[in-house]
Amino acid sequence: MVRSILIIGAIILSAAGLRAQDILEIQGTAPDLYVTHTVKKGETFYSLSRTYSVPPKEIAAQNNLSFDGGLQLGQSVKIPLTQSNFLQGSDAGGLPVYHKVSEKETLYRISVNYNKVPLDNIRHWNNFTGDGVKKDGLLIVGYLKGSASGAAAPPVSHPAPPPPPATETTTVVKKETPAPAPTSVTPAPPVITPAPPAQTGTETVKETPAPVATTTNLKKEQAPPPASSSASFESIYEQQTAGKKVTTEKGPGSWFKSNAGAGKYYALHNTASRGTIIKVTNPLNGRSIYAKVLEAIPQMKQNAGLIIKLSDSAIEALGTNETKFYCELSYEN
Repeated sequence: MVRSILIIGAIILSAAGLRAQDILEIQGTAPDLYVTHTVKKGETFYSLSRTYSVPPKEIAAQNNLSFDGGLQLGQSVKIPLTQSNFLQGSDAGGLPVYHKVSEKETLYRISVNYNKVPLDNIRHWNNFTGDGVKKDGLLIVGYLKGSASGAAAPPVSHPAPPPPPATETTTVVKKETPAPAPTSVTPAPPVITPAPPAQTGTETVKETPAPVATTTNLKKEQAPPPASSSASFESIYEQQTAGKKVTTEKGPGSWFKSNAGAGKYYALHNTASRGTIIKVTNPLNGRSIYAKVLEAIPQMKQNAGLIIKLSDSAIEALGTNETKFYCELSYEN
């Protein structure tokens, strides 16, 4: 009976300890990722194991501590983040783990540093659609599986931004709806055809709203294309290179994994500045695509000699399935 009470008490203490810390800030780079925990009264390797879903001896080994020696009050302990307790799938849930954005850091670089978590997952968890991040901002990069999962979920929720666009859209529609009325009631058309005034007046009133409605519909239908599609990238490329010196390169290219949809192509390049549109051509079949530069190619052994890395959504568009492929590039100098 006494033993059961002690076990229950330890579980309550471990859950309370994690809630008290609320925001968990991730440290290190993959695969050596961890969060820190400050030891509180009554906490042991076993209670931390239950809280963070990590074997107690693994916690001791991570901190070069003697397992038999126990923990001291106020001691800072590294808690390893592994595949078993750190969830980064699209449907992940639990206690959010944050990354603090440093200066000149990009969303792609954050993704690579933390197990190459898909960019779309980070966007979804943090409720934004673009790639821009701000210095000192906190981004969710995964979720901790533990006994107190969900305790600190409130700090992340940012549902406020979506409503304003919806409100503005509704307002615009209301303003445009009455606008056609004064335009359609133009006295000029009935005067032009005096022979059958009744019919001409009726036809003119019916026909006048039609073009206005059609124009409005066209504007709404034309709004989506400016998203980051290959067609829009092509027009941006033409603007960037118009009347300017164009740089060309030839050499090997490769791929990186991306959740970008069909027609959305992105690139890593060492000299073109971020946002530059590069035209990539496969000389073997003459196929070309336009890709937007995110940042430089990471300096790794497997990237040696590459002139570009493209998002894998462009594989089919360029008509190749080779890990490395020969290509020709052109972009604004």
